[in-house]
Amino acid sequence: MRFVATKTPEQQSCLMLHRTRHLFIRQQTAVINAIRAHLAEFGVVAPVGRHGVEELLKVVADPADKRVPEIARACLSALGVQLRRFKEQILEFDRMIRAWHRSSEISMRLDDCPGVGPALATALVATVADPKAFRSGRNFSAWIGLVPKQHSSGGKDRLGSISKQRDRYLRGLFVAGALAVIRYAKIHGTKHRPWLTVLLARRPTNVAAIALANKIARMAWAMMAKGQRYREPVALAA
Repeated sequence: MRFVATKTPEQQSCLMLHRTRHLFIRQQTAVINAIRAHLAEFGVVAPVGRHGVEELLKVVADPADKRVPEIARACLSALGVQLRRFKEQILEFDRMIRAWHRSSEISMRLDDCPGVGPALATALVATVADPKAFRSGRNFSAWIGLVPKQHSSGGKDRLGSISKQRDRYLRGLFVAGALAVIRYAKIHGTKHRPWLTVLLARRPTNVAAIALANKIARMAWAMMAKGQRYREPVALAA
């Protein structure tokens, strides 16, 4: 039987900071979608992205634009105020996460690992109270949900897709970090990462990202459990 280690008040506070920031991001997305949908009813559309939303809010703020009725303009203005408030609060949460990151020695060490930034590093330190509770990096990766489901029998290994169970927040951060590493490798070349080069040649980007996220999770566990710093592979150091 595996017991869950007790988190410190500081870890609980950092975890609450991450959860609240994630909630505000989802609410911000909902407000943006509402603004786009409401204005589309009046034939006012804008390109996808942050700048497109800003264009829509300029239309709402212009009383001379008669495409939007006054009652609708009042509602949309209220949504715009709410959106700006969400953005300000999320930026403040980002500042608090970076401050917590700088105050944690373990988090700073994890930041040296490719694909791991302050957000993922602090989330790991806050979530995993005792990394030694996991016997191996594979167990840790499976706990997050980055290991394929097994459908093996008769001595034949059949691996399926990853499960949507486990810690969805950590899994999302690991995959986002892996995608960032892949984007950088595609721009600057993958010759220094032969394992990733071969993988990208055989598999789609999203599949390669899951495999790379699994690898990053195992490295992060080793750094936390053994107190090590990140060491570049020989192919990178050469």
